[in-house]
Amino acid sequence: MTRSHHYPSDLSDAQWAILEPLLPARQPKGRPPRVERREVVNAILYVLRTGCQWRYLPVEFPNWNTVYWYFARWQEDGTWERVNDALRRRVREAQGRDPEPSAAIMDSQSAKTTEKGGTAATTPARR
Repeated sequence: MTRSHHYPSDLSDAQWAILEPLLPARQPKGRPPRVERREVVNAILYVLRTGCQWRYLPVEFPNWNTVYWYFARWQEDGTWERVNDALRRRVREAQGRDPEPSAAIMDSQSAKTTEKGGTAATTPARR
């Protein structure tokens, strides 16, 4: 299925060639798929890029229920984490670096201590 309108979040052919093998293989049993996985991924990227709600996907994309089902399934089975790891390794190797990072940086804004930022005993009581 070809869409009449392309969005900036759509994958190019080269990007799809990299991403497609990283997605889980289709199940050999069951009914044949009604939607193209590339269109599902394009719809997921559209939601992530625009921040729109799933129900507000443009009609050119597959039904939002189908798109969300794939997104949730791939989130649950770790597909997105594997994709992120593989793409990170690829970028690091292209930059001539070790594929696996050797250090991490954490700042005080990233590591929360408590919800209030301190203990409740330091806050004076109101009268």
